[in-house]
Amino acid sequence: MTRFALTVEYDGRPFMGWQRQQHGPSVQQALEAAVTAITGEAASVHAAGRTDAGVHALAMRAHVDIAKPIVPFRLMEALNARLRPSPVAVLACEIVADDWHARFSCLGRAYEYRIVNRRAPLTHEAGLAWQVPQPLDEVPMAAAAALLVGRHDFTTFRSAHCQADSPLRTLDRLEVARDGERVTIRAAARSFLHHQVRSMVGCLALVGWGRWSVGDLAAALAAHNRAALGLNAPPDGLFFVAASYPGE
Repeated sequence: MTRFALTVEYDGRPFMGWQRQQHGPSVQQALEAAVTAITGEAASVHAAGRTDAGVHALAMRAHVDIAKPIVPFRLMEALNARLRPSPVAVLACEIVADDWHARFSCLGRAYEYRIVNRRAPLTHEAGLAWQVPQPLDEVPMAAAAALLVGRHDFTTFRSAHCQADSPLRTLDRLEVARDGERVTIRAAARSFLHHQVRSMVGCLALVGWGRWSVGDLAAALAAHNRAALGLNAPPDGLFFVAASYPGE
């Protein structure tokens, strides 16, 4: 049995999320079906993160165990052939140690949220960014983001359906940057709660609109109550961009 590490890119719009679902297609299901078609083996593909419906990935890390002899390049090529026309692509494939685990060996995860701040509707990027017509002031958004960095109880920014044992998380990075009409929010942590990034982005947008002050966001964090959340941003603009591992 050989363990292969995969780097996977996908457009989340056609999927119910990463994880296999009973009520719709998932990225995990697409990859497992492709592995089974290639090898004839029942496959279980594990990922660094479980993205929600409509959320995208630029470099999701995953692993799968295969008994059939196959070199990484051939496996990658075969997977990409089998995955067509689904918007899923394997960018890299390598053999890793048997104890390497895409989820449990991961030391950190990074996300990027893309906002297009303009009144005109999106054409090429519809479903790939959050189109916000109201003017956004990125300066107070950045100041509010800085308050969330560090170790906190993120209950306010946690989905009611989150299955994590604790709401405590250490946020290593939360930055807001503007380039013309584009506002990009970058977040990094060892792990995130369910909906945490989207919830933080939604509240930062309220600050950018002037509907919340920086103090209002601080109060929402301190409330430790989901009812204090101002806004949960849509999945469209969220991308899983990186996962880090020992020795990389």
